[in-house]
Amino acid sequence: MTMSALYFHIPFCKRICAYCDFHKSADLRCADAVVAAMHDELRETDGFLSDKKINTLYFGGGTPSLLHPSLLQQLADTASRIYGFTDLDEMTVEVNPDDIDKQYVSALRATDIDRVSIGIQSLDDRVLRMMNRRHTAAEAVDAVKRLQDAGIENITADVIFGIDGYGTDVLRRTLEGILSLDVTHISAYHLTIEPSTRFARMESRGELRRVDDEQSDREFRMVHDMLTGAGFEHYEVSNYARAGFRARHNSAYWQGVQYIGIGPGAHSFNGECRRWCVQRPEEYAVRRRYETEMLSERDRFNEMVMTSLRCAEGLDTERVEMIFGGDRAARLKTEALQMEPLGVVVEGSRIRILPERMLISDAVIERLFEV
Repeated sequence: MTMSALYFHIPFCKRICAYCDFHKSADLRCADAVVAAMHDELRETDGFLSDKKINTLYFGGGTPSLLHPSLLQQLADTASRIYGFTDLDEMTVEVNPDDIDKQYVSALRATDIDRVSIGIQSLDDRVLRMMNRRHTAAEAVDAVKRLQDAGIENITADVIFGIDGYGTDVLRRTLEGILSLDVTHISAYHLTIEPSTRFARMESRGELRRVDDEQSDREFRMVHDMLTGAGFEHYEVSNYARAGFRARHNSAYWQGVQYIGIGPGAHSFNGECRRWCVQRPEEYAVRRRYETEMLSERDRFNEMVMTSLRCAEGLDTERVEMIFGGDRAARLKTEALQMEPLGVVVEGSRIRILPERMLISDAVIERLFEV
């Protein structure tokens, strides 16, 4: 597969969200030094990929919109000089709604960034306060309209559901509000309470509980029904797109392509080895230290199973047979046929999970793993 992806991890936030366990810091004092180090790391990673054809670039975080768009463009320019790309299929930046003023949008329009991922999460102010978000529902709506008025049409909105105390009515109003904004892509994530987060501490004190399986399924089905009913394609467990607006960068991960991750906490993968930078931002600015993991054949097989079955196209057993042998492909088919009552479909050489049943994908994938 002749393509690779490039990811920049901007690890800074003004405020830490209650659900977030990503590598991040609320201390912005070392931001300039970290950005300078990211240029250095780009140069140092030349040679890690066996496939150097970069097709997509993504600025994630953290909160990339805390940096002036011109700084992001400078990182892209350095990458272009090293990897030799002049045109990309997609360049995305994640933004927080309250950063999107007229000056920011004007500066963004002067860059090569052509896709914006905006962290709305909810259009209920009570939920936003609970999550420790720093914007209101009205600010999120205004931010999307401001981007659209400036001619930025490729916009994806993030939503979180499965939140204790806020049921289907709150979720329905959020989805209706986002659909009315006419964005091209929606990512809807079920809340996961991760260790070392504010939500985990609230759970330990009895102030928050995980929603039960029945509510999870009910809300997942609502998201699926409302978004597909509005013309969106449900193409991955948490992702919905208008025709022609699938997230190309994220799809590259699910297709198993190689990628480079730049920044503290960012991961890279070259087909055989996974590598990630382990330092906090202030340490990363001084020097970079990595941990690595060599993937065994079993690891690579399990990874193909996992990423493929998260997507609407599913898993191609002919490809499995070509790479990993006929015995593995045959076992997958046999096991998958036993799970048809769960929403698993076997059609010719392809195994897939019905999109409306994708909430159970982790359980299906675990049964198909080679241990």
